[in-house]
Amino acid sequence: MRVFLTGATGYIGKRLLPVLLRDGHQVVCCVRDRRRFRIPLQFAGQYRVCEVDFSRPVALPPEVEELDVAFYLIHSMSASIRSFDKLEADTARNFVAVMDQAGVKQIVFLSGICGDGPMSAHMRSRRNVESILRTAGAPVTVLRAGIVVGSGSASFEIIRDLVEKLPLMIAPRWLRSLCQPIAIRDVISCLTGVMGRRETMGETFDIGGPDLLTYKQMLLEYARVRGLKRVIVTLPFMTPRLSSFWLYFITSTPYKLAVNLVDSMKADAVSADCRLQRMLGQHPLDYTAAIAAAFQVIAQNAVISSWKDALISSSALDQLTDFARVPTHGCLSNVQRVRLDPADWKRVRDNIWAIGGARGWYFANRLWALRGFLDRLAGGVGLRRGRTRPDTLHTGDALDFWRVVVADQARGRLMLYAEMKLPGEAWLEFDMSRDGNQAMLVQTATFRPSGIMGRLYWYLLWPVHVLVFRGMARRITEFGKEQIRVTG
Repeated sequence: MRVFLTGATGYIGKRLLPVLLRDGHQVVCCVRDRRRFRIPLQFAGQYRVCEVDFSRPVALPPEVEELDVAFYLIHSMSASIRSFDKLEADTARNFVAVMDQAGVKQIVFLSGICGDGPMSAHMRSRRNVESILRTAGAPVTVLRAGIVVGSGSASFEIIRDLVEKLPLMIAPRWLRSLCQPIAIRDVISCLTGVMGRRETMGETFDIGGPDLLTYKQMLLEYARVRGLKRVIVTLPFMTPRLSSFWLYFITSTPYKLAVNLVDSMKADAVSADCRLQRMLGQHPLDYTAAIAAAFQVIAQNAVISSWKDALISSSALDQLTDFARVPTHGCLSNVQRVRLDPADWKRVRDNIWAIGGARGWYFANRLWALRGFLDRLAGGVGLRRGRTRPDTLHTGDALDFWRVVVADQARGRLMLYAEMKLPGEAWLEFDMSRDGNQAMLVQTATFRPSGIMGRLYWYLLWPVHVLVFRGMARRITEFGKEQIRVTG
């Protein structure tokens, strides 16, 4: 089949794409920034890439023709607390207009389960998107899922953050809400199972795992699987606003996403039926098995996708190419140059590619941690996002409070753009050169201040910047040397 996949660089899209390609489908991958798109070479020739931003009206891309199935996996919940519903509606209308021109035969939309009570703003928006998609000329198949359990999923990583960090949790009352978690494996199986299946066209299906649990039970079961003793006390007076701050400071969840998640978690999210899974002959994993499967992937350092790497559709960072060249006019910088033995080039390059996350920043990690804490207090992302994989980086990846703008491993060039709260804009670039018997690492921190506050910020912290950046460059070039000497 010819398949149109929106959200190809998102959490679900990255999991779905390899399955579609392995099954022999011809896939047109729709992305907002093709520089973020990565796919194994073994699939060369099976896919095409088109760069489209459906948040605004667009013409029919030339790659979109004779489509059998289109997957609508676009989501804007992280973009805003109040206006994401309008953004989602506009995006869905623009998508329908293009699909009608393309003559697609089936649209598949992954939505969310909502119980019988009042719907959250997030779920109302999802239902509105369903209605808009149904105005298309092609039949729509809607799959409604609740909590998705898998390495890198927002829900799983939030649970992981809470349980791993807090022996005692003073938690809000929405932990008593019921949900029906489903493994990412089973979500992908359902998405591929409805493709071209006539009896699913024009239908809506709830999909979920076999377990009906409260959020509190999910946390405690995670703790049991991990061999941790945890105590959870729920308090009735924790308001949604307090709950959002609770998630924001304890986990890696951005505040806007935390508000919308809490709004959704106040209501039960239980499947009304299991028709589709019976139709497909699916035997979904239970919650315990889904946790074990997620940790198998984590233990093998094989996490394919993470919600933290997704860019917000309304963000100014959508076009990462705007930041691929560090500006010089009106900028302040700290440059560190370290000469290398050419034989050490690969080791140093690998050190750079392992920076951040669990490895840390090689020098003054307590100061980096303090900067991350202050960033969280100011409403920023802090250091809690970490990194998706321990030793590989791609353009668009989240890396603590940075975003990867350029990741050219062959050349040894890595450029990061700061997503922390700053009175200006900041870049951190590593550029390695190698010529015969000479090699060098050039590490450049660049800051473009915004007004007088930006300049005061830079000059007040100048002694700290000199200490940290000089020490970091030195430690990056030295890390691993002693081990080589001992083992050699």
